[in-house]
Amino acid sequence: MNVNERTLDDEFRHILSIVHRQEPLNKQQANFITWEVVEYWKDNINPGFLEYRKSVSDEHTAIEWRDGTDGGGSKFYGIKGKAYIDCLGGYGIYNVGHRHPVVISAVRAQLRKQALHSQELLDPLRAYCAHLLAKIAPGDLKYAFFGNSGTEAVEACIKMTILATKRHHFVALVGGFHGKSLGALACTSKAVFRGPFVPALMKVTHVPRNDIATLKSVMDGAASSGEPIAGVIMEPVMGEGGIFVLEPEYLQAARDLCDEHDSMLIFDEVQSGMGRTGKWFACEWAGVSPDLMALAKGLGGGVQPVGACLGSERVWGAYIDNPFIHTTTFGGNPLAMAAAIATMFVIHSENLCDAATEKGEIFQEGFAALLSKYPKVVKEARGRGLMMGLEFHTNEIGYAYAAVHTPPSTPTYTPPFTPAYTPPLYLHT
Repeated sequence: MNVNERTLDDEFRHILSIVHRQEPLNKQQANFITWEVVEYWKDNINPGFLEYRKSVSDEHTAIEWRDGTDGGGSKFYGIKGKAYIDCLGGYGIYNVGHRHPVVISAVRAQLRKQALHSQELLDPLRAYCAHLLAKIAPGDLKYAFFGNSGTEAVEACIKMTILATKRHHFVALVGGFHGKSLGALACTSKAVFRGPFVPALMKVTHVPRNDIATLKSVMDGAASSGEPIAGVIMEPVMGEGGIFVLEPEYLQAARDLCDEHDSMLIFDEVQSGMGRTGKWFACEWAGVSPDLMALAKGLGGGVQPVGACLGSERVWGAYIDNPFIHTTTFGGNPLAMAAAIATMFVIHSENLCDAATEKGEIFQEGFAALLSKYPKVVKEARGRGLMMGLEFHTNEIGYAYAAVHTPPSTPTYTPPFTPAYTPPLYLHT
């Protein structure tokens, strides 16, 4: 049947048949679905997006189809049957691998009972998940607000800070990334994302990473000017900005300055948390605890979208007084909570923090060999655990590297001269 001749009923049946299909596709079927996906993406999502995807070109278009059969593994497959070794890890969501059987089993079991909550009664898994997070969280973080993404987790941290301090001026780091919704975007430091929206953004002063003197100067100056800082937000390992590990002394100085000025210290562990750096949370390497922490990505085990804002009793007081001032319909839903609980169990029971450290050392040895062999190409290798970056001397080298390292084994490139590697925590081929 000609695509243009399909009725709405035909469209539904065709698309649902794709959803339900389990058996492999032949070449003709795979090519047809690939063509449809590209055309519908152009017509109904955003044609500009396709221009920036290295998985889409005139010669080659890769469409995702299924995960590997080795539950918890590091491979997935395209629509034409080609295997991909996942070094991107969905920007860090696959901490426990693709379709880990423990996570899948928990979500399926919950789905058989209840998919979403009624909103009227207390949903038990939200309480259990918050309880477990309090058990593993650093310092005195004990409360949790659940959303569906990292940017929602950061938004919650921002609002909790404003409620607790009654202030509105924040400090963030140059090169930091915290999301693209308005509050999180204000804290993000990337002109291409912020530029068109600057008039709508709250006041945030961005300071250089690891520069204690500048951070102190900004916080002291804001206090003396009658506009004290509400909160300081930073990623203990900066992801989008190029995989920079913040110095322990800097994190401690931020903690001390926040205490001095009665400001809130916020750690964005959306990407660096859940075992990725070799500990549950990257801030543990420095022994510094925040007042608020944003989590997401790996928290859902690569099966469900889950975000969380964790806070201490000091921060949560105003929210306790008015628990309806910040709510969400889908945050903390039973399927997401089942996935998060199972994910924490897998990380704990399979010692994936240790695995991240061990596999990260193997990567760093390989990067060091590349640096030694190609000093005019590779500038530096850095990172912690399985949150790693390989910096080239120029953007042009990064683009050339991307051109030849398209799937089946691919990292992400942010910025172009520093490919970032965030694979499953027990990457194997």
